[in-house]
Amino acid sequence: MPLHDWSWVDPGLFHDFHQSWSIRIKDALNAGLLPKGIFSLVEQCTPKYEPDVLAVERRGSQSLGAVHVPTGSATIAPPALATRFVHRGEKEAYAAKANRIVVRHRHGDVIAIIEIVSPGNKDGRPALRDFVKKTLKFLRAGVHVLIIDILPPTRRDPHGIHQAIWRQLEDDTYTPPPGKDRILVSYKAGDELTADVVSVGVGDDLPDMPLYLDEDWSIATPLESTYRTPWDASPEDFREAIETEVVGEDE
Repeated sequence: MPLHDWSWVDPGLFHDFHQSWSIRIKDALNAGLLPKGIFSLVEQCTPKYEPDVLAVERRGSQSLGAVHVPTGSATIAPPALATRFVHRGEKEAYAAKANRIVVRHRHGDVIAIIEIVSPGNKDGRPALRDFVKKTLKFLRAGVHVLIIDILPPTRRDPHGIHQAIWRQLEDDTYTPPPGKDRILVSYKAGDELTADVVSVGVGDDLPDMPLYLDEDWSIATPLESTYRTPWDASPEDFREAIETEVVGEDE
């Protein structure tokens, strides 16, 4: 299904879709994509600038460590797209040198998170700064992060959300190709921080994106199918308005 242009849509409408999409991703992960003993939860965030977080967690109270890989499993290859780029941090022991922060939940330790960017995350410099700071906090704690940003860049992130984060770590720059300014990025935390970046545009299908569970193993996160399901379940007037970019008027 072609990606829609959400840039002009009222934030309340996008919030409704955002919530439904989060649930579909969570359900897909729990329906067999995650290995036994690992599960995902949607955690509601109340501060204005906070997105809702899909947290992938491990049962128990032990500290973060290697994830047990089931027999026959392998690392999922990232999408083979012309719009895919890989950035590797040159600071060899970036995560190891940082103070370790263990992010806990009452059901277990956080291994990875998925964040769907909302309009509020880019609504002013403080909002974007808080989003970047929180992402860096997770990465410095050894938590892998997958960010889904289907909103266009703003003057505060003119080259996209990944560049806003990456420039805090490295001197590398990333500029999306023309017409491909929506950013999907999977960060693998560890001694060498890796960013797997895919740029998409309005009208494109969404590729599956790797979600790392440890430094050597990832699973494919289904974005296209989980996007399609809440879209098909949305009210007809809602879908028609977004597809035509015309808000219905009373006869």
